Amino acid sequence: MSGKVYLVGAGPGDPGLLTFRGVQLLKEAEVVIYDFLASPQLLNHVPVSAECLYVGKKGGDHTLPQAEINRMIIEKASQGKKVVRLKGGDPFIFGRGGEEAEELARAGIPFEIVPGVTSAIAVPAYAGIPLTHRRFNTSLAFITGHEDPTKKEPGLDWGKLATAVETLVFLMGVKNLPAIVERLIQNGRPEETPAALIRWGTTPRQQTVTGTLSNIVLRAKEAALSPPAIFVVGKVVALRQSLNWFESRPLFGKTVVVTRTREQASDLIARVQALGAEALEFPTIRIVPPADWTRLDQAIDHLQEYHWIFFTSPNGVRFFFQRLEQLGQDIRILKGIRLAVIGPATAKELGRYHLRPDLVPEKYQAEELLNALAQIPFQDQKVLLPRAARARDVLPEGLKNLGAEVTVVSAYQTLPAEEEKSFLEEKLDRGEINCLTFTSSSTVIHFLALFSRREILSRLKSVVIACIGPITAQTARDNGLTVSVTAEEFTIPGLVKAIEKYYSKK
Repeated sequence: MSGKVYLVGAGPGDPGLLTFRGVQLLKEAEVVIYDFLASPQLLNHVPVSAECLYVGKKGGDHTLPQAEINRMIIEKASQGKKVVRLKGGDPFIFGRGGEEAEELARAGIPFEIVPGVTSAIAVPAYAGIPLTHRRFNTSLAFITGHEDPTKKEPGLDWGKLATAVETLVFLMGVKNLPAIVERLIQNGRPEETPAALIRWGTTPRQQTVTGTLSNIVLRAKEAALSPPAIFVVGKVVALRQSLNWFESRPLFGKTVVVTRTREQASDLIARVQALGAEALEFPTIRIVPPADWTRLDQAIDHLQEYHWIFFTSPNGVRFFFQRLEQLGQDIRILKGIRLAVIGPATAKELGRYHLRPDLVPEKYQAEELLNALAQIPFQDQKVLLPRAARARDVLPEGLKNLGAEVTVVSAYQTLPAEEEKSFLEEKLDRGEINCLTFTSSSTVIHFLALFSRREILSRLKSVVIACIGPITAQTARDNGLTVSVTAEEFTIPGLVKAIEKYYSKK
């Protein structure tokens, strides 16, 4: 039984440049065979049941020879599986996709080609270099930086190439850069021609070195540039000075650690990435059901006795309504009960169940909610508070002082994520972490619990600590951390805004 193979271009590095068709196929894949240059984030689209096989090539170091890769693709498809061959850039632009397609055709394996955004176009664009411009050029060429070593004669006519095409883009040419420059100059390309070398293009690690043919080799050596990189030659390179949009973003070059749970991290990650940062996901806690549902179940059985339900987090909302459904109930059981929430994120989660809160405080912590509640008669009112198993007592105590009868039940609990920590320690030791974010007191406590206290505090001395609000910031300080950023608005957008403000002042 034969399956089918999809040769999918993964784009040049920015996961946002993967095509919609590529995303669809990854979601349906049974086997994914992927390259070094394919962004690891793309694998988040792949089902957990799928088999993922890495066959990347880095700087001449091949995980598998090409013949073995071809054999693997055919073998997996011959088992009747849907195989995605995920290749960096575009499969047919110096990616050996044509060779793999030929092998599939010879083997009688059905296949489909899904073009990708080639690095030849995307990387210069992210460096602020338009490959064509009416004032500068009418021709463009893509050239491999190293030809097939088995060729008897070189395929490039340097005498024609050097002067006939106005903009030249060399892929995989870092190691041969001196020879490429020498041949261009020897064959008539002026030494003053602008040139640029762009490493890790379209990613937060992008590094661009510009100059002319006369000095670009020296500048690349001084910058210690190594593969993967794109080499661009032509007058259009001069436009980078005014069109450098990607590397000018406020958090470009910064690495921000996100300690939220994997389920909650996406919004914070997306926001810091949009400002140019590299987001490093390092969840310190995981959100799980409570150890015992008994008290929440009893509260749901007597829900009509309550006048108010208070939700202090999106997790509280999510677990409460999941349990409601598991018990065979729906939102109609809430008829006549008023709802209060802390923060717009909690209100948004409530909206997923087609409900609107009756009360949202202007500031997003328990103390502010109590100030708002002081205007409401709570004498003899019954209040249900479904929340984390361990949480501050400010809200329930304050409600009791207002005359309310409060029932606190566990809707979920936070546990250590128990993730591998060595890679973070290595990055800290190399000075590759710029900012560490905390979105709750529990993320602070669980993060510190993963490490030796004295060692981690020493490693974090030069790292900016950013907290979502004063309560989280105080927890961090109480545990020996120096907090540099505290959000004025206690939300994810507020935290990102505060980080951006901090670095803009720097």
